[in-house]
Amino acid sequence: MAGSVDPPEGTPDGTPEGLPGRGEDEYRPVVFDESFVRAARLQELSARERMGDDTPAVRDRPGAEHVDPALALDRDAAYEYAYDLDRRHHWRPARRHVNGPRRRRHTGARVGALILVLLVATVFAAAIHLGSRYPYQPPPDPRTEPLRVTLVALAPTGPVPGGRPGDLYARSPAAQYRPGAAGIALPPARRTAHFTQGQVMAALTIAKDYLVRSSLDPETLTGGTTRPVRLLIDPDQIAQFDASVDAPAADTPAADGRHATGGWLVRFDPAHATLADPAVRVRGTLKVTEETPDALEVASVHTFAYAVRPPGPGTAPERASLFTVRRELRLRFDRDDLRMHRAELVTSHLQAGPLDCATDLSGALRPLLAGERPRTTTPPVTDPYAPAPAAGTRLCGTLSPAAQPSPR
Repeated sequence: MAGSVDPPEGTPDGTPEGLPGRGEDEYRPVVFDESFVRAARLQELSARERMGDDTPAVRDRPGAEHVDPALALDRDAAYEYAYDLDRRHHWRPARRHVNGPRRRRHTGARVGALILVLLVATVFAAAIHLGSRYPYQPPPDPRTEPLRVTLVALAPTGPVPGGRPGDLYARSPAAQYRPGAAGIALPPARRTAHFTQGQVMAALTIAKDYLVRSSLDPETLTGGTTRPVRLLIDPDQIAQFDASVDAPAADTPAADGRHATGGWLVRFDPAHATLADPAVRVRGTLKVTEETPDALEVASVHTFAYAVRPPGPGTAPERASLFTVRRELRLRFDRDDLRMHRAELVTSHLQAGPLDCATDLSGALRPLLAGERPRTTTPPVTDPYAPAPAAGTRLCGTLSPAAQPSPR
């Protein structure tokens, strides 16, 4: 296009000459490059050509038909110029084409945002409605069951053999047993469906620690302390443990099959017997299985051979005798137990002898010592109609002569 100047009376918007007016600011971003000018379809007449009365202000530009139609349409869609003779060279862009697509884009964005807000509000309202009608109830935390205990006294058929501890071990089935914790061997640990190999090994290790603390520790065996064993018990069973092992010396735990000292640990009555050799012989097995996806179970079957003698410093070494205890335990471990290094005792089955069948097994053990005979070889009479029969605490069996040391 030909260049244009402001009308003689000043700028169209009334701004004095020399100062930027509103129109100038409004169209300042518009840049007319050479390609834009060449693509225009209209051409402004010169002043001489416009002197005629009926002469139009513009005419079709020669050669416009040779301009690229796509370029011309693009330019025309962006800016459409009209020239007004009455307003003397005042031109204006057709905002209808410039701002129309932008407004449509803004309108579409606002509609999309509104739809998104409505969708989120609908989902939130549905969640509140479902939550009010069907509130979430977490699964109940299963409580640990009390330990179930079975105790069996094994009565000998004759006098109890005596001798030195080493000779007694050598002449008994415990000759091949290993002393102390070395006799409790751990099987290979293999992962299960829901527990790793490390967790399985942790369960086996805790089970071994419990056996060592409750069956081999001299302090536990002689009634010195129970704290090392207590630390390995599940907290839900602490009350039952305390009621079983912390009864006063003049009293015994309740004979109900759940509160018996022998169910938790091996303890000798210090007024009746003491250890003649602290190196207890032991042999047995440990087997681990996955009871549920949340719990492992370890089955422990071990036989312990103790060399015991009467209390007192003046007892001759030849007066020692062997006392045999077979412990069968089921220990359960959930993930919290494995992490906290503790166990839940499910069942405890203990067979011990030589004992008198009349002996109360609820408290500390009172083994028959060298040279002693049982006064009662049959279990006491049990009344099944009694309100609270002493289940699991008045069982008795016969100790096999093969379980005793052989004669010299």
